[in-house]
Amino acid sequence: MKTAPLATLGLMLGLALPTAQASAQNAEEGAALYQWYCASCHGIGANGAGPMAPVLLVQPTDLTGLSAASGGVFPIVRVMQRIDGRDPLVSHGSEMPVYGAIFQGDDVALKTPSGQPVLMGRSVADLVLYLQEIQK
Repeated sequence: MKTAPLATLGLMLGLALPTAQASAQNAEEGAALYQWYCASCHGIGANGAGPMAPVLLVQPTDLTGLSAASGGVFPIVRVMQRIDGRDPLVSHGSEMPVYGAIFQGDDVALKTPSGQPVLMGRSVADLVLYLQEIQK
C-alpha cells in the first residue's frame, strides 16, 4: 500500500482546517445537537415539554425564556456551565451532559454581553448560540 507524500497530507489538512473553522460557533450545528441530545426532555421547541418530561422528578426548564429570567440578558456563562457540567443539576444525573464527553474539548471562545471572551468546547458554543437565537 502506498502512503501519501507529506506535501499531499499537508494539502489535505489545509483543506480540512477551513471546514472545521467554518463550523466553529455555528448555531445551525447547535440546533442539530439540541434536537439529538436535549429535545427528548426540553422539547422540540425548547419549551420544557419534551416526551420525557412527565417521568422526570425535576421538570425541564423552558429554554426559550432564559434571557427573560435573567433580566433580558442571555446568561451565557450559566448556560455554558450547565451544559459542560461545571454547574451540575441533579436532574441531569449530577453531571451534564449525561451522554459523555461529546461537549468537551476543541475549545473556542464566545463573548459575554460585557464583551469578555469565555472559553468552551465547540459543541457547547454551538448549543449556546442556538439557545441564544431562540430566546423570546
